[in-house]
Amino acid sequence: MKAAYIHIPFCHHICHYCDFNKVFMKGQPVDEYLKALEKEMSLPLNKQVMETVFVGGGTPTALNEKQLDKLVSAINRQLNIDTNTEYTFEANPGDLSKEKLAILKNAGVNRLSFGVQTFNDELLKKIGRSHRAKDVFESIENAKTAGFDNISIDLIYSLPSQTKQDFIESIQTALGLGLVHYSGYSLIIEPKTVFYNLLQKGKLPLPGEDAEAEMYETLMEQMEIAGLRQYEISNFAVQGFESRHNLTYWNNEEYYGFGAGAHGYVDGIRQSNFGPLKKYMEPLSKGELPIMDAHKVTLEEKMEEEMFLGLRKTEGVSIRHFEEKFGQNPLSLFAGQIKDWSEKGLLKSDGDKISLTRQGRLLGNEVFQSFIGVSNH
Repeated sequence: MKAAYIHIPFCHHICHYCDFNKVFMKGQPVDEYLKALEKEMSLPLNKQVMETVFVGGGTPTALNEKQLDKLVSAINRQLNIDTNTEYTFEANPGDLSKEKLAILKNAGVNRLSFGVQTFNDELLKKIGRSHRAKDVFESIENAKTAGFDNISIDLIYSLPSQTKQDFIESIQTALGLGLVHYSGYSLIIEPKTVFYNLLQKGKLPLPGEDAEAEMYETLMEQMEIAGLRQYEISNFAVQGFESRHNLTYWNNEEYYGFGAGAHGYVDGIRQSNFGPLKKYMEPLSKGELPIMDAHKVTLEEKMEEEMFLGLRKTEGVSIRHFEEKFGQNPLSLFAGQIKDWSEKGLLKSDGDKISLTRQGRLLGNEVFQSFIGVSNH
């Protein structure tokens, strides 16, 4: 186990598209939660050096200085972190004071991921974000001054009434910041969100599938021109600055998931924690793990996951690595799918690698789905 994800469910503000496990911060038992979280991190016995630690949410930086200090101290006490660990915090532009940046820096955090979404202030308002473009410039400036050089930002496209031109401007502004990592995701409308309810009422003017595909094409082109390498469907980096934590997921490797609603993959078991704070904290007060759901992954499922997660990476799935891991050849195991998608021009197998073509990236989800539930038949 060389990776850990840590979930901080608090937000000052709930965005219209978000369906992650989060709660409005006011009046929440934050300190009690941090105690329970430390308790959970102390329970696994395996304390080898972590290669990656990722603190996400919610909004980890919504914590005040004192709470943030408590959190990083607890993480550093319970997890074995050294100078080679990729230690990431998600941050909200505008939430990150100089004091908080200093706390993170002193604790050994060496990577920041900002949820920017767009540089268009009108759109930021429309999607329920509390920050504005100027906050992004200020936060990035402060982060660089504090000594952070591994900084990533997220953009979302296909937002309500967003035009292609508008998205191009956001990409250009983002690239103008000269960062080492960028992620770009299309908006997904999830149940139980403000946007979902608007969509049901016919009050959410989305750009539509064709515009979405054009925006994605544009994203790939602009990133390539800027010299960033697309190493995964939605992720672009300067060589050497790929997110090692996210590669843990796409390489189908195991990781801890700590915190309310967090998912983990430990000893061949995919598990998820209780989401509601009370339900999460209760078992921990008795020294028990707060696991709501656990599923032992079968060999068949592992092989399918290896394919549909691995195909997200630009380099695709290594046939040799697959054989070493499972003792079977993916080319014969998934011969039907591979032949089918290759004929349609969406997949290619080349030497040791099976990967999506550029056209395949546009229709990735269809390709991935075809690998699920195959090997049982």
